[in-house]
Amino acid sequence: MNKQKSNVNLYKEILSYAVILILAVLLSAHLSVVVSGSMEPSFYRGDIVATENVDTYGIQEFNPYTDVNVNDVVVYNAKWYSEPVIHRVIDIQQINGSKYYIIKGDNNEVQDPYPVSPDQIKSKVIKIGNSLLIIPKLGYITLLFRGL
Repeated sequence: MNKQKSNVNLYKEILSYAVILILAVLLSAHLSVVVSGSMEPSFYRGDIVATENVDTYGIQEFNPYTDVNVNDVVVYNAKWYSEPVIHRVIDIQQINGSKYYIIKGDNNEVQDPYPVSPDQIKSKVIKIGNSLLIIPKLGYITLLFRGL
């Protein structure tokens, strides 16, 4: 009987670790670290923003062609910068019959150098009411490890 109880406890412990690992993987896929001050005062370098993604392990959480609006803060793969950029949509335009987003950092004087196609957008910062979902300063750990 003790051996059977011991096995049950072992299975519960393994299951607990598996659930924690799965939650950590899912959670990490929805967090982005801010690497510059281009969005101040909305958020700051070292903050972490919570996002919904275009594709999380094959699940589409939003459509970048239809679910992005002016004032949304998006994470996109820029043609002009090697890391993903987290900036705000300031306009939506049709260029040669295709949809493009005009994007700018809140703390920048000019818009980003190139219009952004929906295919470049990877995630959108989650809003609760009118507030962005941010975890202040916790991202500094990642910045130190990455040397940024």
